[in-house]
Amino acid sequence: MAISQRLDMRQGQSLVMTPQLQQAIKLLQLSNIELAEFVEAEIERNPLLEQGEDSDGEDSDRNTPERTSKREELNLDDNSALNEAREAMDAPKEDLYDGGTTSDSATTANEMSGPSARTDWSQAGSGGSFSGDDYDFEGSLSSETTLHEHLHKQISMSGLSQADQLIAARLVDETDEAGYCKTDLEEVASALGADPANVEAVLEVCQGFEPVGVMARDVSECLALQLRDRDRLDPAMHALVMNLDLVAKHDIKALCEICGVDKEDVFDMIAELRALTPRPGSAFASGTTIAVAPDVFVREMPNGMFAVELNSDTLPRVLMDKAYYAEVSALPMREREKEFISECAQNASWLIKSLDQRARTILKVASEIVRQQDAFFAHGVAHLRPLNLKQVADAIDMHESTVSRVTSNKYMGTPRGLFELKYFFSAAIPGTAGGDAHSAEAVRYRIKQLIDEEGQKVLSDDKIVEILTEFGIEIARRTVAKYRESLNIPSSVQRRRQIRASA
Repeated sequence: MAISQRLDMRQGQSLVMTPQLQQAIKLLQLSNIELAEFVEAEIERNPLLEQGEDSDGEDSDRNTPERTSKREELNLDDNSALNEAREAMDAPKEDLYDGGTTSDSATTANEMSGPSARTDWSQAGSGGSFSGDDYDFEGSLSSETTLHEHLHKQISMSGLSQADQLIAARLVDETDEAGYCKTDLEEVASALGADPANVEAVLEVCQGFEPVGVMARDVSECLALQLRDRDRLDPAMHALVMNLDLVAKHDIKALCEICGVDKEDVFDMIAELRALTPRPGSAFASGTTIAVAPDVFVREMPNGMFAVELNSDTLPRVLMDKAYYAEVSALPMREREKEFISECAQNASWLIKSLDQRARTILKVASEIVRQQDAFFAHGVAHLRPLNLKQVADAIDMHESTVSRVTSNKYMGTPRGLFELKYFFSAAIPGTAGGDAHSAEAVRYRIKQLIDEEGQKVLSDDKIVEILTEFGIEIARRTVAKYRESLNIPSSVQRRRQIRASA
């Protein structure tokens, strides 16, 4: 059979994701903090975009009196220009990106400037020394010493050789914010070309740094370092520290046998452990904690219904300066410059529409969640209904993948507290005798409520199953055990030991 070349013409249909569609999908799953950063970057990149009016009603710096402009801005009342974006975002799930964005944007604390000589250790964790003519006093007011900075300062005063100081610096860098050095010493020795025994010797020196207990490899070692510093690490206490699992289970009888002391001494030793610090690094500055702002608010109206509204403080105000665009377009330009200005205008217009559509979609999804879970808002967690993404998507005529993106990293402020939108979606637990299904979150809440109210009569998992069956909830014992463990509630055996220990 002869092999030959030929040209064929075929006709087909496929969904092409344009850059604008990709941007619209990306905006849907961004949190309000990430969205603000994205919009700020777009404003820096696009000369036709500018910030809208701030909360005081004043224009941004770019809105000068000499250049009053006609602007295109977010308008939640105009639906005519948004059909294209809405239809595009509701594309089939298999044609859309499935990966989520990470909202864990870590923010590091500012490094404090100032002389490192003549360090005053009494000010550790609160700004450092105040000596030196070039010391940044204002910086010290807004910056705190981190644990790593505090430990690095002590290396030079430890008496270690220059080579051992390099090993100590590596070990300090491997220490986490809680103060633990859980790295593999063999790997550190291999990376630095050092003897493993020498690395371990350097670690022992570093474990003498402040705060006491720092750079331990586990909780037992951390507590042992603190007890040794207090001269309380006798054989009985050492045995107790090495058996923290029994302490957690309140197995007093086993602890008495292991430590070789009576019950009263075990209680006194446990009281000493509780006075120690299992996280020695927690007193120092770490990453800045950013408070979560709700994307929507829910409030109860006088007629008993619930109103849902967007949080305007989290919505970026973006304007397109059309007068400036017209002015620049009228100037003589090369072809490349014309393409750049035209592309900026298209991107600005699409960004404004995408932001508008994002706000509308969030409000639409949140309103449907409130409608589906009205019993929760009226009566509490016990009345939470089972709900999945498909139910909400079908009710508001959107694709399930769109609802999934909307509920990622979005929060709802309610009279009952602040909740992530995904909190309202939970699996269904079947009811007995074909009754109504129950939300898994509501069942978990009932289990916690039963255990909180059990008193001296401890309920086993089997007994909890019987009680829930009386409530019309069909559930297996292993499911009760799984929910109990997710709530960090010990087993019935451990709870009985706690009661006997406190008696």
